[in-house]
Amino acid sequence: MTDDIGLANAYGAEVPESLRILAGYLERALDSATSIVMMRHTVDACTVYLGDPAGLPEDLKQIGTIATSLANDMLELTSSGGNQIHIDSQAYRFVRSFTEVGDTAAVVFAAD
Repeated sequence: MTDDIGLANAYGAEVPESLRILAGYLERALDSATSIVMMRHTVDACTVYLGDPAGLPEDLKQIGTIATSLANDMLELTSSGGNQIHIDSQAYRFVRSFTEVGDTAAVVFAAD
């Protein structure tokens, strides 16, 4: 792991909303044995998908939309490569990477 965010120490009792949202998406990815793919299609919002970013774009399943500010916060609080975050005594290990889906840049969160 290149990054271990001990949220109890770094943020006190308050976990940033962006990381709580990310943890929820990571749970869904684990349940589906796939990745979270986040793409910015507008200035104000990022669309979140489940699926394989190397596959066909139409095979990605849209599961949500988040404000760009939350997406940017997720990126600031995690790093490229391996990450581990702790939220409510649950550890989440994942790898964050970048790719392109079609002609659109994408951030990928994949279970480690």
